[in-house]
Amino acid sequence: MIYSYYPQWPHNYRYELNKDMHLSAAHYIPSEEAGKCRRVHGHTYTINVTVAGDELNQNGFLIDFTVLKKWIHKRYDHTMLNDHPEFASEETEAAYPTTEVVAQVIWKTVQQKLDETSNKPKCLQVLVRETPTSYAVFRPKEGDFS
Repeated sequence: MIYSYYPQWPHNYRYELNKDMHLSAAHYIPSEEAGKCRRVHGHTYTINVTVAGDELNQNGFLIDFTVLKKWIHKRYDHTMLNDHPEFASEETEAAYPTTEVVAQVIWKTVQQKLDETSNKPKCLQVLVRETPTSYAVFRPKEGDFS
């Protein structure tokens, strides 16, 4: 079980949920500045997704935990992140799956799916822990929501 405290920021939504998950994936950063991370290597990532909103859906959920996990875990677990086109798109801030970019891409994936739901909750942050001592957080700015 994962019992961790995650950084949070204040909001005015009635409901907030957090979903933790692990996934194993490999990546590499093809840049001289990346040092030993230029070589293919893997991590057991810990991902935390924070979703908030004022309205629950017809089942009484902001979003079902299992659905949220499916959107991320099913897509990225046991894959080479560099092989996913979203990590080299013009919509990410960098072309390589760094921890920061992984957090950004997961946020975008989750938010696009949430926008299709009837109650339209918001993904407030995605935390990606690459190692026990290193993590990145992506928090959208107001203009990032559609």
